[in-house]
Amino acid sequence: MRILIANDDGYLAPGLAALVEACRGLGELDVVAPEQNSSGTSNALTLHRPLSVRTASNGYRFIDGTPSDCVHVALTGLLPYKPDLVVSGINNGANMGDDTLYSGTVAAAMEGYLFGIPSIAFSLAERGWTHLDAAARVARTLIEQVTLQSFPASARGAWLLNVNIPDRRHAELHGLRITRLGRRHASEPVICQSNPRGEPIYWIGAAGDAREAGEGTDFHAVANGCVSVTPLQVDLTDHAGLPAWREMLAARA
Repeated sequence: MRILIANDDGYLAPGLAALVEACRGLGELDVVAPEQNSSGTSNALTLHRPLSVRTASNGYRFIDGTPSDCVHVALTGLLPYKPDLVVSGINNGANMGDDTLYSGTVAAAMEGYLFGIPSIAFSLAERGWTHLDAAARVARTLIEQVTLQSFPASARGAWLLNVNIPDRRHAELHGLRITRLGRRHASEPVICQSNPRGEPIYWIGAAGDAREAGEGTDFHAVANGCVSVTPLQVDLTDHAGLPAWREMLAARA
């Protein structure tokens, strides 16, 4: 098996090293990660300048771009083969609910999915990587499970999983739950400050608290000590609303 490993915290992040170690022995590994922390870049691709690819002393390749850049470049020219699996993480903090729209960790995995490759994003639900060893064990187990399974015909082909792991010792985890995305309240207001010239500058405010976190959501699973596994898709179409929109706009045509 050939596995492409990426992240959004940068090629020097402890979470990336832990994920690489978790994948040792599962197949041929290639690491292509951002040079700098690129959290919150979502699915952005760098189109206004060329990208540089360099190799670190440990063999990781790093790119001066976004997480999506890393996977895109790897799949469209850097690697001489198509990987069997793309994994991203282990992120320093949760990517649940609305976070997935902004997450560079999820975006890296999604880029693999868009190219028809099964992909998984892994995140540790609290910042600081306190129990990174436990998260790496979870990642290893899940990768083994999904790659050894004989999927039914309806589930074959590319799929995308978003995995959030409670920051607990492995013995304190309460199993795995298949979940849906919860929802957050709106973000906190921006923080306005002044730069040394007295000009206003703005920091994006903190993420809002969970507002839809009932049973079955990723928020609920993690809060109860369970690993949350959410299957994702890319189709953003409001299918339920299509008939109403057709009727309304047809009446005005």
